[in-house]
Amino acid sequence: MSAPPAIALERVRKEFVKGERRVLAVEDVDLAVAQREFTAVLGPSGCGKSTLLNLVAGFDRPTSGRVLAGGEVVGEPSPARGVVFQEPALFPWLSVFDNVVFGPKTQGQPAAEYRQRAAQIIEQVGLRGFESHYPAELSGGMRQRVGIARVLILQPQIMLMDEPFGSLDAQTRTLMQELLLGVWERHQQTVLFITHDIEEALLLADRVCVMTARPGRIKKTIQVGIPRPRSIEVTTSPQFNRLRAEVFALIREESRRAATESARAASAG
Repeated sequence: MSAPPAIALERVRKEFVKGERRVLAVEDVDLAVAQREFTAVLGPSGCGKSTLLNLVAGFDRPTSGRVLAGGEVVGEPSPARGVVFQEPALFPWLSVFDNVVFGPKTQGQPAAEYRQRAAQIIEQVGLRGFESHYPAELSGGMRQRVGIARVLILQPQIMLMDEPFGSLDAQTRTLMQELLLGVWERHQQTVLFITHDIEEALLLADRVCVMTARPGRIKKTIQVGIPRPRSIEVTTSPQFNRLRAEVFALIREESRRAATESARAASAG
C-alpha cells in the first residue's frame, strides 16, 4: 500500500464572512503534494495563495472540503508543519542561538540533543559566528536565515513558506534562494512554497501550480523538469525561458480577466 501524499487538498473552498460581506477566496481546489516534493504556488495578487497555506498550516479551516497532512485531517497547527513567514518575527530579546533553540527548548527536548543540532543548522544557513548576535544587529536576509533555522531545528515533515523572501532586495533574495536550494538538498522535507515571483518558483520547485484570479482555483500544474542540484545559472537556459514564458502567459491571462470583471462590476454598481 502506497504512502499517502504529504499534503492533500480535496475540493477545498474557503469563504470569509465579515458582517454582511462575503468573500470567496478559494473554490474547488484539489492538490496533492508528494513526500519530499517541492511545490510552488503562484498566481495573480489576491488569488488565495496564502489562504491555502494557512489552511494547510492549521491556522484556518476550510468552509468545505478537506485538508490532509500525511493522510490525517488538519485540525490545528502542528510542529510537524513548520511555517516560514515573509517576516521572521524573531524574539528581539533573544540571541540568534536562543531564537533557534526556542522551539525544542519549550518542548522539553534534551539540551544536549538540540544544542548540537542547532550548531549544525546555524552553520548550514551561514550564520556561524553570529550565534550571540541579536536580531537588531542582523540584516534582513540574516534574520530570515534565523527564521528558517528555527523551523528546521524542529525537524518538521512539511515546510510551509509564505513568500519568505518577498521583503528582501534583489541581491539578497538571490542569495537566499541559493541558500534554500542547498538546505533543501540536505534535508529534503516536503515544501509548499508561496510566491508571486515566476523565476523564484521555477528555480526552486519540482512543480509549479498556477492559480486563477479570485476565487482561486488551480489553473494549471507545470512540471519543472530541470535536473537537481540547481544553481541560479539555470535561469538563463532555454528550457527555463520557455517555462517562464508559459507561466507568465497564464498569469497575464488571469490578471486581465480579473481586471475586466472588476471593471464590469464597477460599471454595474
